[in-house]
Amino acid sequence: MIIIDHALKRAIERGASEEEIKQVLLNGTTVPIQEGRKAKEMVFDFNRNWQGKYYLQKKVKVVYIEENDEIVAITVYVYYGKWR
Repeated sequence: MIIIDHALKRAIERGASEEEIKQVLLNGTTVPIQEGRKAKEMVFDFNRNWQGKYYLQKKVKVVYIEENDEIVAITVYVYYGKWR
């Protein structure tokens, strides 16, 4: 599993950690994305403030490709709210 610098920077900017990226890639739910790429997402309990607002959960979505039998995370999106 490879996490490129861009993906890690976006994750940190958006409130996700490297460990969460790994958890999503290993255990997340596959979601539809544009042709040629893949994505998985996972909901985490959050229970704290993000940018001045309180959220119960966050959803981390990792966009990746498979290259030479290796998973390469290319970007990360983080959404805040409640899903379950």
